[in-house]
Amino acid sequence: VVRVRHLWNKTTREVQFYLTSLHSDAQLIGRAIRKHWGIENQAHWTLDCTFAEDACRIRSFHSPRNFALLRRIALNALNREQTYKRSLRQKMKRTAMDNNYMIRVLSCCFIDNTLHSSESLCQA
Repeated sequence: VVRVRHLWNKTTREVQFYLTSLHSDAQLIGRAIRKHWGIENQAHWTLDCTFAEDACRIRSFHSPRNFALLRRIALNALNREQTYKRSLRQKMKRTAMDNNYMIRVLSCCFIDNTLHSSESLCQA
């Protein structure tokens, strides 16, 4: 499979080889490969770009798994908080500098918005 990526004024090509025991045509296998990479890119792009997950050097015991879980909890909380309409990076900065906003973001993890829709902390 040849993957071509166009980003800004730069084009990169990457050749990848796949081995399968499936008895299928190339089009079906190509769709499966593209679907797999689409899911991978969608799931990890935000965590890597916003939280620099790929650059993390935590390696001992259960720490990598624990920190990955904490990053996903933080990502979900920031996405659920809807009163501050900014990027995730800007929300993270505000959370670090504003204790009241941090409490609001954390409350979005634990409050079910459907129960208190008229007085929800997470929605504008």
